[in-house]
Amino acid sequence: MLNTILHGSPSERPPVVIAHGLYGSARNWGVIAKRLSDRGQVIAVDMRNHGRSLRSDDHRYEAMADDLAEVIAAHGGKADVVGHSMGGKAAMMLALRHPDAIGKLVVADIAPVAYCHSQMPFIDAMRQVDLSRVERRSDAESQLAELGVEKALQSFFTQSLDLKEGRWLLNLDALAENMPRIMSFPETDASWTGPALFLSGAASDYVRPEHRETIKRLFPAARFAKLPGAGHWLHADDPRGFEAAVRVFLDAA
Repeated sequence: MLNTILHGSPSERPPVVIAHGLYGSARNWGVIAKRLSDRGQVIAVDMRNHGRSLRSDDHRYEAMADDLAEVIAAHGGKADVVGHSMGGKAAMMLALRHPDAIGKLVVADIAPVAYCHSQMPFIDAMRQVDLSRVERRSDAESQLAELGVEKALQSFFTQSLDLKEGRWLLNLDALAENMPRIMSFPETDASWTGPALFLSGAASDYVRPEHRETIKRLFPAARFAKLPGAGHWLHADDPRGFEAAVRVFLDAA
């Protein structure tokens, strides 16, 4: 099963499962998970090929959805799910494959469509880091800076460094091999009629007006909201605003 970090205690409410995006981890969501845990248990997961979770050549969204379903089954059989970017696509696939496992769905700044850009330059940069010269995260950040990676992403990527073992907590080879699948979304005739919030950064172009038809076909009850001033990493750009929007949606009757 996926590695998980638990926040808070079980309550009468379903737990909240948080699925991070590409190159992320459960640890990245610690602050938001802790804040939301005042209303019940929050389960942040390391997605496959990330953090302390399983390494696999299979990084299809169907497999990631089944991973999440297994976590939910181990925590009562039903959960509200928050997914960002890659984790948002996995959460959508979970709803479509395991409809009874989800109560409410929050999809953060992603649509169930194929994207044309690539995340490969970041994998190339991480592969070029000489880990034998890394004693602290700042050493790796300096090398990433020399490779043209912006400051915010330097800090983000190095959260997935195991300094003791001198390795990335990312299966870079599997992620590179599966990049076309990660950037795409499976073809499906399924739909999920439960409550879904598509929460986007107002400064991001990941969820466009032309995507709404596809979203509504797969998720007929979808609602849309934007965080002012936030980009694709909306939970990092405006953590308080993100938390508030998620809380209001989850607590609504």
